[in-house]
Amino acid sequence: MPMMATLVLPARALLLDMDGTLVNSDAVVERIWRRWSERHGLDGDEVMQVVHGRQGHASMAVLLPDRPMKQNLADNERMLAEETADMDGVVEVPGAAAFLASLAGLPHALVTSADVALSTARMAAAGLPLPAVRITAESVGASKPDPEGFLKGAAELGVAPADCVVFEDSGAGIAAGRAAGMRVVGVGPRAGAHGPDVAVRDLTEVRVEGVGGGLIRVHVG
Repeated sequence: MPMMATLVLPARALLLDMDGTLVNSDAVVERIWRRWSERHGLDGDEVMQVVHGRQGHASMAVLLPDRPMKQNLADNERMLAEETADMDGVVEVPGAAAFLASLAGLPHALVTSADVALSTARMAAAGLPLPAVRITAESVGASKPDPEGFLKGAAELGVAPADCVVFEDSGAGIAAGRAAGMRVVGVGPRAGAHGPDVAVRDLTEVRVEGVGGGLIRVHVG
């Protein structure tokens, strides 16, 4: 839904996607996936509508439904290596550094479809600190839009799902947050079309404050 002038979301923990939410990695994602599209004779624009937010092998399963998962997993390993080696154009989403700094001492976790190596490299390339609690591709058995990652993040922080606010940019990620029973702040140009509770242009439009007693207020607008 469109962003209201001001909105305050109460929470006890924040769960943060990485790509498109904290880190703008669109340039490298486009390069890698459009090359993959050409190799498989697929339309690059259609492929780009699918891949954001999902683990690579899950995107491949959607795009090449008849291909054995073993091939998707092997292909995904190669692509992860390519992505981890390519940081050209990877930058922070506006406001991400200040946003993360404001979370010091407050319960929060990174919940990303990237693996440990890729998430570590991209956060470093964008000049951002890694949250202490991280749910990566290795942590889950199912990719977004499955809610497993967000539910694991909440469990690690010891917070009920209903008390968590998710920050996401993609359709798959927003669907995962909602399936987990969480409220979702959509970040960036892709988010608004996928039904988040509220949408922002970037993280400069978000302010977070701890108010004691384990409570957090997320100010949007």
